[in-house]
Amino acid sequence: ADLTGLPLANASLLDEGTAAAEAMTMTYNVARGKRSVFLVADDCHPQTLAVLATRAKPIGVEIRMSPAERLIADESVFGVLVSNPSTRGVVRDFSDVCEQAHDVGAMAVIVADPLALTLMKSPGEMGADVAVGSTQRFGVPMGYGGPHAAYFATHDRHKRRVPGRLIGQSRDSRGKRALRMALQTREQHIRRDKA
Repeated sequence: ADLTGLPLANASLLDEGTAAAEAMTMTYNVARGKRSVFLVADDCHPQTLAVLATRAKPIGVEIRMSPAERLIADESVFGVLVSNPSTRGVVRDFSDVCEQAHDVGAMAVIVADPLALTLMKSPGEMGADVAVGSTQRFGVPMGYGGPHAAYFATHDRHKRRVPGRLIGQSRDSRGKRALRMALQTREQHIRRDKA
């Protein structure tokens, strides 16, 4: 949460591509399926783009790709996804992209390297609604298996839609410290074609 600049975070997703696809699904559900286009920068990692395409088709989402410097959302777009740094290592400030997405009622998702976030402007500071990425950058060797857990961060108002597990601390009935695990309780929307 500190690195992403967003108040709610977990690290229990399969990999970065899956986390990006979950962000796409969440933003689609927030829009209640009234919009069908997910706008994606074409310089995201190829494996992330592949997972997005696989997950988009069954729920009726159209993936529209564009160069990162020319991303412009319109009224058909429910979410915008960019990668910082890009698959080519380019670092950008996506504040304008986030603002423009919000202007048309869309949500902004930034795929961000958590180690790079120790030096870069955070997704939250840029205005992102969701930040995702791989935690492998924190040094877990590839030899321990993989893929490595991905993180997912967002605003508190979306906590019921966050995939995976959230661990929180509270007090039990005797006032002792207690840890609580909350599993996802996301809404699922089914698109139905009108006959």
